[in-house]
Amino acid sequence: MLTRIKGVVKTIDGVRRGVCETTVDVAGETRRAVAYPDLTGPVRVGDEVLLNTTAVGKRLGTGGVDFVMANLSCPVDNGQQNEIGHIVKSRYTPVQHTVLTVEEEDSPDRSAIEEFQSLSGLPVVVGQLHSQLAPAAAAIKRRTQNRARVAYVMTDSSALPIAFSRIVSELLEKKIIDCTITAGQAFGGEYETVNIYTALIAAKEVANADAVVVCPGPGHVGTGTLLGFSAIEQGEIVNSINMLAGSAIAIARISYADPRKRHQGLSHHTLTALGMVALTKCTIALPMIDQMKLNMIQEQIAHSPIAYRHSVRVLDGSSGIMELQDKGVRMSSMGRSYEQDPEFFLSAAAAGALAAERINQP
Repeated sequence: MLTRIKGVVKTIDGVRRGVCETTVDVAGETRRAVAYPDLTGPVRVGDEVLLNTTAVGKRLGTGGVDFVMANLSCPVDNGQQNEIGHIVKSRYTPVQHTVLTVEEEDSPDRSAIEEFQSLSGLPVVVGQLHSQLAPAAAAIKRRTQNRARVAYVMTDSSALPIAFSRIVSELLEKKIIDCTITAGQAFGGEYETVNIYTALIAAKEVANADAVVVCPGPGHVGTGTLLGFSAIEQGEIVNSINMLAGSAIAIARISYADPRKRHQGLSHHTLTALGMVALTKCTIALPMIDQMKLNMIQEQIAHSPIAYRHSVRVLDGSSGIMELQDKGVRMSSMGRSYEQDPEFFLSAAAAGALAAERINQP
């Protein structure tokens, strides 16, 4: 159910490309709210705004913020229409809008998409959570002495506007990722695409990437059931990479700090996505960690279809962690830092190390 409330903008707390973070007064109560000016128009102090309070009211994981649905003080735009772009994202919602995707006839990149033949072994790292992006990309950069060009493909299984991600903005600024591509209903990347297939093609043919990291945006849906979680897409993405003749590398979701039994050691999300859904081969990167912990993960794999369907490599993920620490990038997942859950971040960095190894091969 959608819940809404009116308020008045008290302060503008932060602005980055595509996002305006505000504090809003609602009948004497102070609330944090995010506005997307491209969708709502500009927001200023003193403006009356309509907020979507659904997730905060349900105590869901949207970072504890409301979202501006409309600026009631400036309800009408200037009437200008986007001159280019005919693909609608956020379709059939009040914020549907057009973008220029790489596949369109008007796109300067259309010919590159049409002439595509193969990913030719392009390393593609596939994660399950947004927090795996930074260590994976950082390991690629560190292991290639910053020579590799890294593209981030954001899928549409979690947050749709890429602008919501603070970490993406930071990784671009610090040159840990070089470009962004938004696939499906996700939007706001440097390159817009209709689906994961053309996103991967664009990464190679348009963005000239040496490696790709595919992860959902911030946020994640899980229900505790076998198949009811958004990260199940990892298996489907592995299949798409292989169909396009890329080199699929899967990040293993590993934790010894998560109190939920289904996520301890190797998460059931990884076991299900790669053991049931990924019908084509990938390489799963495991980090060099305490031997008893690693033995537990290897035992989990041995009792799953992963054992005969995929390859497993153990690599040192510390290079990715050092790269992030050297550049002052804070690591956090599910509210836990690197110090609290090191295996989680080392696993993502190990996958990045494997991608770098494949780039560096003669």
